[in-house]
Amino acid sequence: METALDTALDTTVGQLARRYPAHPGTVGLIPTQRTSADVDPVEALWAAYKVEGSRWAREQLIVHYVPLVSTVASRIAARLPSSVDSGDLVSYGTFGLIDAIEKYETDRAVRFETYASSRIRGAILDELRAMDWVPRSVRSKSRAIDKTYAELEAELSRRPTQAEVADRMGLTAAELSGALAQVATGSVAALDEVLTTDSSVGGQPLSERLADDDAVDPAGEVESQETSHLLARAIEMLNERERLVVVLYYFERRTLAQIGRVLGVTESRISQIHNAAVGRLRTAMNEAEAA
Repeated sequence: METALDTALDTTVGQLARRYPAHPGTVGLIPTQRTSADVDPVEALWAAYKVEGSRWAREQLIVHYVPLVSTVASRIAARLPSSVDSGDLVSYGTFGLIDAIEKYETDRAVRFETYASSRIRGAILDELRAMDWVPRSVRSKSRAIDKTYAELEAELSRRPTQAEVADRMGLTAAELSGALAQVATGSVAALDEVLTTDSSVGGQPLSERLADDDAVDPAGEVESQETSHLLARAIEMLNERERLVVVLYYFERRTLAQIGRVLGVTESRISQIHNAAVGRLRTAMNEAEAA
């Protein structure tokens, strides 16, 4: 099955081939006719580029070595989250390949593939770091914490506690909690990413599993309406003075002293009426729920 890296590689090769068509007398990536039986076609391209400065030879070398970009990009992609696009890695690595071809010296003892792999990997990592808003120190903490969790889990045959992890790392509980909070800010997932390994077995994207704080909870809404209805009935069962105290205190936000002045009684008397009303309401609500 064709992978994302294969697709990206085909696209890159296709773009280069359309931009720099093969030189007359060649088929594919390198010349088919040799001037000598002992001359390697790739070596001939290197000689044409480095000695003669042939632009065409340079582009043929790029197309010839593009598969090396896919190999390096696939190794790096294996350690990255799925939200990182494989095609982007190939694009970043292609710039590293071009830089390697331009700076490589053919009289070196190092094979070009070895030299270019390092340049390609560096170009990809540099671009990833440039796009990463999380400080490298936080990434380093994340790796250290993950490593400690893995080591302790292997030793204890269970998930270690935060206290055990903190003790192993020589940190206090507060310091470990702070580090975990920093690491959490750097965790990113694509909203359209399916949370199961196989979307054909009912996997849902992350966007479908996020809570909507503005959405109405049907069960909670029904329960709230029922509670309001029962409370209204319970308030109607109070005597007039108790009902007035409840309305003034809870709905109009009056103080007990203010209510006392309205009713012409002392604040302590209003407190007694309030406590009696609340007791009656609580009893009525408990009886209604038990019914």
